[in-house]
Amino acid sequence: MDNDVTSAGPGSTPTGGPRLDRRRLLTAAVATAGIATVATGAGASPAAAAGNPHPGLPDDLARRLTTPGLATAAGFRWWWPHGAVDPAQIKLEVQQIAAAGFGAVEIADVTHSLRARDIEIPLATQGWGTRSWVDGVKAALGEAGRRGVRVDITVGPSWPAAVPTLTPDDEGACAELVHGRVALAAGATYDDALPAPVVEPVEAATVRTLVGVQAARVVTPGTARAEAVLDLASVVELTDEVVDGRLTWTAPAGTGSWELLAYWQRGSGQEPEAGPHTDPRCWVVDHFSPLGAQAVIDLWESTILDDELRRLLRSAGGYLFEDSLEIETEATIWTPRFLAEFAERRGYDLRPYLACVLELHERYQFAFDATTTIRVRDDVNQTISDLYRDHHLKPIQAFARTLDMGLRVQPYGLETDTVEHSAVVDVPETESLGFKNLDDYRVMAGGRDLGGRTVLSCEAACYNGGAYSTTWERALQTIHSIYAAGVNMAVLHGFAHATAPGVTWPGFAAFSPYYNGAIGFGEAWGPRTPLWQHMPGIAAHLARTQLVLQTGVPKYDVVFLRPKGWASTGIGAPWATNDGIPLGWTHGFATPALLDLPLATVRDGRLAPDGPAYKVMIVGPDQFRGNRLSIELSAARRVRALAEAGLKVVLMGDWANLAEPVGVESAETVAQIRAEMAAVAALPTTRTVGATANADVPGALAALGVTPDVTHERSTVMSVRRVLAEGGGVDLYYLANAKHAENRRLTRVTQDVWLTATRADAVPYRLDTWSGTLTPVAFHERSGSKVRVRVDLQPGQSTVVVLAAPARSERPVSVVATTAEAVSGDERRIVVRSSTAGRHTVTLAGGRTKVTTIASVRAPLTLGTWDLEVEDWTPGRTATTTTRTTRRTRVEGLRPWSQIPGLEDVSGIGRYSVTIDLGQQWPTGTGALLELGAVEDTFRVSVNGQALPPCDPLVTTVDLGRRLRRGRNTIQVEVASTLLNRLRTVTPEVYGVATRQNYGLLGPVRLVPYVEQEVR
Repeated sequence: MDNDVTSAGPGSTPTGGPRLDRRRLLTAAVATAGIATVATGAGASPAAAAGNPHPGLPDDLARRLTTPGLATAAGFRWWWPHGAVDPAQIKLEVQQIAAAGFGAVEIADVTHSLRARDIEIPLATQGWGTRSWVDGVKAALGEAGRRGVRVDITVGPSWPAAVPTLTPDDEGACAELVHGRVALAAGATYDDALPAPVVEPVEAATVRTLVGVQAARVVTPGTARAEAVLDLASVVELTDEVVDGRLTWTAPAGTGSWELLAYWQRGSGQEPEAGPHTDPRCWVVDHFSPLGAQAVIDLWESTILDDELRRLLRSAGGYLFEDSLEIETEATIWTPRFLAEFAERRGYDLRPYLACVLELHERYQFAFDATTTIRVRDDVNQTISDLYRDHHLKPIQAFARTLDMGLRVQPYGLETDTVEHSAVVDVPETESLGFKNLDDYRVMAGGRDLGGRTVLSCEAACYNGGAYSTTWERALQTIHSIYAAGVNMAVLHGFAHATAPGVTWPGFAAFSPYYNGAIGFGEAWGPRTPLWQHMPGIAAHLARTQLVLQTGVPKYDVVFLRPKGWASTGIGAPWATNDGIPLGWTHGFATPALLDLPLATVRDGRLAPDGPAYKVMIVGPDQFRGNRLSIELSAARRVRALAEAGLKVVLMGDWANLAEPVGVESAETVAQIRAEMAAVAALPTTRTVGATANADVPGALAALGVTPDVTHERSTVMSVRRVLAEGGGVDLYYLANAKHAENRRLTRVTQDVWLTATRADAVPYRLDTWSGTLTPVAFHERSGSKVRVRVDLQPGQSTVVVLAAPARSERPVSVVATTAEAVSGDERRIVVRSSTAGRHTVTLAGGRTKVTTIASVRAPLTLGTWDLEVEDWTPGRTATTTTRTTRRTRVEGLRPWSQIPGLEDVSGIGRYSVTIDLGQQWPTGTGALLELGAVEDTFRVSVNGQALPPCDPLVTTVDLGRRLRRGRNTIQVEVASTLLNRLRTVTPEVYGVATRQNYGLLGPVRLVPYVEQEVR
């Protein structure tokens, strides 16, 4: 077995950890030392570290904010090459992951890179689910239990869920509805075998079953871009006319042509991604039939589970996992009992309308009149959604619970109610690759919140073409932004098992080097990449942030009721995106199904007061269906009941007169819907505005007296508020300078933010999620229930503000203005900090002013010449070993490695050192900021051999505190890179097309002294 050379240091084997309980409330800590760093730019004072670290917080929370452990740590999607894994290497990788501070892994059988290069693994002995795979799983679970790491397991190989115990012809396998068609002129006779399907079956699908035969008159012929329009009234049912597979029928005389349609059911023959993974090969199960879920359960029960594995799962397992619902067919998604299920759930026969749901290459082929077509398709989609919930999610979830596990799922991919499904599964999961903007995440967060769940997971930091080039600057900008949209668990994409047959340096990765002929997507994080050296600091930051975002209950201002819970669409709430969020408003989404959940009650005017506590519901048009005012009768009745119970409502559009049903309903039902909505509109707690994106929603909210919990001047700052009621009313605010969409550009934001406090005596503390220090914020102001603090956030950066009762020993101070750069302390001692000499004032709440004069401050010092030592990472003797060659040079004028002779293609670790002589007159107690300018990518700083706490890659100004001394001082900046530049030369046929990345300390660098002085 080859052990990666880079496993030393942060990737080395840690000491033994505690065993876990089955819900993964882990206590293993990631050690982080040192004093507070600057949490939001250079504004915080190191004197603040003298503040009491335990304000009015529960003791357990205060302790975990300092040392978060692994219970709330981020995790990895862990790619395995089927069952071709070495249990000893599996154990080592669990140790490496735990030592780096990550608390979860998801075992995933993903081998796209092998398939792209025709690399074969003996599937009969090393495929998914074989004994070698099970042995690897046991090794992972056993070691994870010792290290405090949660292990999730995909329900089958790759995705979607599939089993080798079915063929495409079996019930329980994924099915499709295909059609044959013949065009007939008016009066023409058809006398022949039924038209065969227009889509050829896969070779393994050998059986097809006739569902029906119909004919309909063509109103408008179809084109390559438009569906053919048929006359619904002309539909003729011909199924009973079929004899021995033949039909004789004459089209009615008159004008126009006719379509003769034969509907066939057959297995779709879909395989999981990048198969085969097993021998015999796997076929995707029917996700809309109980037989499909049962096939998955039966396989686990009969083939995979034994007593030892059951015991390990119960003690160290976390969740069964299933990826996105990517049911792919060239025809129409189907299940054998669909017609019966549809009639039972929707109350009418689908047969007369079948033509308008026929698809070919994911495009509808026929339509009736627009209204009927939309309503039928919506009914079909809702039925598919119901079947997926009842026949797949719930049975798999029930099976998981027999193993003391939960179910974690990406329940999107089709036009289904993902919002409802997010309330059903134990952990709904999103993805940063496929989601188009932050409202895509909020859609699923709505289901989590009203469903009473805690975690919204995300397959995070995955970028097209990003293999071996993903920087933490980019990753953190993404992760911090999606946290602002409700995500509170990052599953990084991904960590790869070290090796597989035929791989080259730096080892196996699921999508690299080849993916569809190009550089793969998703970084292969791990000890074979230089950035891994700095992972413990990043992991602790993510763990603390996720601890905050998983503590207490989230609270929002507005909930948008939408008739459809489709996800990953990029369609959100226009007013909120354009005007609400930039001013501090927060919002969530609900679909009608969520209004029947136990939390969905009204108390004191709040919807779900014990959950998200929405202040107002906005009922808007259906953006997926031409802005129709669509709502189900049951939902209209529920909205009325909630409104009459005191919930404030804003109606966008004339619902009293124009409301219509979502599906096919009678005129009587339409009248009932409008009557219900008219009753809502007539309530004094309801306001009606226009149905367009620029409707006066702010005016309606103001008229209802609804105000946001957070207010600030227009900016890109976004917030999440979580309230810890059992802690005496603690408010946890996550604030981020966030991107609404990945392609948006951000700038630095420095502004005041007003936050709502639960307690009348609450004072603000700032949690430094990089060092774990919790310090009082002296520069704040109180006005009623609102507390003003200032944030200074770089693009993508985040911070956490805690509003809590002060500790007994504190006499908090409220500074409302100062001429200094920063202020800290309490009523007994207020300290200002400045990098310039002169007179400085501090104005306290109430108007009292204090003054001090700083006599002198040393001038800033530019540091332009550095000694650079670079570890050049190159292939070792095997695909998983790395040779590190040290290269040294002196850099006069900082620039990227790619512009330094001899380092153009180097990837690795660079250590920049500079020694400065501050002389013997360096004033005692003087501090300094180290302004590094541009740095690519992660970095650590040490002064005179003493390491500072982990550094935020998004903030390149580092507070050195009082570490500098008289005389000579040595500052070292260690910078880690991606592997791209070296891979451009090692594997040029793949990575040679990429542009070199800029690595290293790019500057300009300044040392900026400051003085801290008490004001009188």
